[in-house]
Parts: sequence; C-alpha cells; structure tokens
Amino acid sequence: MPTREHLHRRDANAWVIEPHGAMRVPAVIYADDELMARMDDKVFEQTANVATLPGIVGAAYAMPDAHWGYGFPIGGVAAFDPDEGGVISAGGVGFDISCGVRTLLTGVAADEVAAVRERLADALFETIPAGVGSTGDIVLGDDDMDAMLAGGARWAVERGWGEAADLARIEDGGRLAHARTECVSARARKRQRKEMGTLGSGNHYLEVQRVADVFEPAAAEAFGLRAGDAVVSIHCGSRGLGHQIGTEALREMVVSAKESGIRLPERELACAPIDSPVGRDYLGAMAAAANCALANRQIITALARRVFADVLPRARLELLYDVSHNTCKIEDHEVDGRRRRLFVHRKGATRAFGPGHPDLPEALREVGQPVLIGGTMGTASYILRGTEDGMARAFGSACHGAGRDMSRRAARKRWQGRAVVDDLAARGILIRSPSFRGVAEEAPGAYKDVGAVVGAADAAGLARTVARIEPMICIKG
Repeated sequence: MPTREHLHRRDANAWVIEPHGAMRVPAVIYADDELMARMDDKVFEQTANVATLPGIVGAAYAMPDAHWGYGFPIGGVAAFDPDEGGVISAGGVGFDISCGVRTLLTGVAADEVAAVRERLADALFETIPAGVGSTGDIVLGDDDMDAMLAGGARWAVERGWGEAADLARIEDGGRLAHARTECVSARARKRQRKEMGTLGSGNHYLEVQRVADVFEPAAAEAFGLRAGDAVVSIHCGSRGLGHQIGTEALREMVVSAKESGIRLPERELACAPIDSPVGRDYLGAMAAAANCALANRQIITALARRVFADVLPRARLELLYDVSHNTCKIEDHEVDGRRRRLFVHRKGATRAFGPGHPDLPEALREVGQPVLIGGTMGTASYILRGTEDGMARAFGSACHGAGRDMSRRAARKRWQGRAVVDDLAARGILIRSPSFRGVAEEAPGAYKDVGAVVGAADAAGLARTVARIEPMICIKG
C-alpha cells in the first residue's frame, strides 16, 4: 500500500510515487508543502491504485484540492487509450456527473447590488429551489426527458431558457453529442422528472459575488472582469439522475471487470473496457447525465436573469463560461510525441485548455479557457485561465475548488448552522438556505484554504490566476 514514504519530490509543487507493484505509470500529486502535510493519506493510495488500471497513459494525477473519494480521489485526473485496452470507471467520473460552475457577468458595480441585497437574496431564494429533494415547476414527460438528455443546454435554450449566445460559452457547445438516452434507466429518469432548475444540496450554490482583485489585467479584460463589479456563479450538477446512473454503472462494472480479467486493487475502482458493451453503455448514459447538468444550469441561469430583471434591471448577466467537473471527455492530446485520442477522467477537477485550443470559443481562444474555482460558503472563489504549459502537466486539467478538510459529520459536530449564518451576516455575506444542518456541513472551516489551493495550482503551472471574487449573497442547498 503506497504511503508517504513512497513519495519523492519532483519540484516545489509536484510529488511522485514511482511505478511499483501493479502500477503501470507514476502517480503525481500537485501540492505545496502545507497542502501535502494536511492531505489525507488515502489520496496517495487511491492515486497509486488508479495507476494500475489498464490502458492508462502518462500518469495518474491528483490536484492540490485532492481528498478521499469513491475509487478515484476527488481531484483525480487520468487518461486512457482504448487502443491499449483502456477502461472507463464510474468511480473516476463521480456520482454527481458533470457537476460544474458557470459564472455570469452582471455589468454593474457590486455597490449597486449591495443597495438591494436583502431584496435580491430573498427573491433568488424564492425563485430557485434548493435543498435535499428540492423540486421545481418544470415537470418532464417522456418525450421532453429524451429531448433534454440528448440536447443539454441547447434543449433549454430552444425552450426559452436562455439565449443562443450562451452556448458558445459552454464546454462542448452546451451538449455532449454522444449521449445515448436509451441507456438511462427508468429509475434515473423518475428521479429527475421534477428536479430541473434546482440547486440540490451539499456544496451546491448560487452566489452573487464581487470581483475583489485582478491579477492579470489583460486576461481579465478579455474575460469581461473588472475590479469592483458584481458577478453571479452557479454550482450544481445532474441531481438524482446522475447519481442513479453512477450507482447502476458501478454494479455492472464490478461484474464486467471480472469477466474482462481486470484485477482491481479495490472494488470501488470497478471499471469496464471502453470498447465493451458495458463501457459504451456507460459512456452514453454519462453523456446524457452531463447534458442534464448543462440543461439544469442553463435553466437556473434563466431564473436568475428573471430575478435580476425585476430587482436590478441594469444587470445583464452575460455568460462568461461554464465548466464541468466529474466527467470523462474524449479528447486529443499529444503524448510521447504523437497525437492520441484519449478518454480523460476528471473527478473533482476542471478542464483547463490553453491558448489556441480549437475547442475554445473564438473570443477566448487567444487567452485560454476560463477556469472557475469555487470556494465554499463565505470564502473567496477564483477565476484562472488555462495555459499552454498546463496542457502537458495533467492533460489540460486543474483543481476545481477548495477540497474538504473534514467530513460533513465532523463539521456538524463543530459548528451550528444558525451561528454560521449569523457570523457571515456580520461580515456582510447573506446566506439563504432551507437547512441549518446543511449550512453547518458546509461551514467555511470544513474546507481547505482555497487561496492556498489556487496558489499551488498556479505555482505548479496547471493554470494562471486571473481574479479573486468574494461572496455577497449565497443561496445554499
């Protein structure tokens, strides 16, 4: 079992476990000294276990926010080549498929928002359902369900939830084309029938934020970010549908791995060959769940725009970008001097493509992809940009947030939700949530220092820091 003793330092912000035992490639953890000292030892074991899977390319990676997860660590990145027996793992994608963040530019000063913040907070909370089991006004019939799963954000825009211009600022144009709706079970569909346009629970949120600091003025200008302006960020995913797809796939992959002769270091790393029936079915269902998440964030965007139109009509809420975590993307990368088509798992990690990448919208291509790093309730968030150097470090990937530092149970024992809300209100941050229990679980102190995480990602060359944004209003599930 890999431990800290197996680590050696490659440079100031990268640590390596060299291949040994069943490992096919190295395990690489990006972090500075302080983050490494606090990192859960399970991250090292899990990253090394990922490195044993068939067809893995380059290395198994862990981002600076990494912590223990199911199978893969949260903050884990790994790419697989189908031509070399590569696999797909539901544990390498995660249960909340395509959980992600989108940031909207308001075009108004944060001071204008502050003048109406109580009214705005109440209106957003009343309009956008949040919390465990939250449901909205949209009820999908069978035909609409299929259309949504196939169409993603494009489906939402076609039905009036947003603008066509939004689609250019979403990964994959707002729709994963290889979705197979027939691979989504009746149970998964039932769980999602009334959940479109809802935040859900856990660490999901809608925040109204202030651009506090700009570190790269040219990139900030290209992104439309100005110090002192207000922005809106939305963090949520595929709700019950994605969770159900992940649960079902893991059961099937345990059997598939055994039948395919794959020796798993632990059951949670259950996987299937990419080109197998189980692998292809999961890829199709996963893409449909990703489309569900994209449609969900698009609908929430439209609801937020309605609220702002009523409370602060000058705000325009133009989409800066939408990034997904918890995905497996089919991408071309250069490895060992040649281009290869790979299946890149990012679990609790963000795509961070560099300047000139053809998958980026033309308006952003020269600068690089916006990388949206969400903080937790009451802490700052960050906007970074992908770099050319970063493409070679972890298949164009970066961290996705702060990363938990303690369990939800431990957080509930340490903090009271009401006290957290009062403390944040005293700092000028309004919290609206249906659950004080949920607030306690997501207390700022339950997470790593997001500034340290971002600093380590920047220093490691994964992405460059463009701006720091601070919360003003948080609608919390």
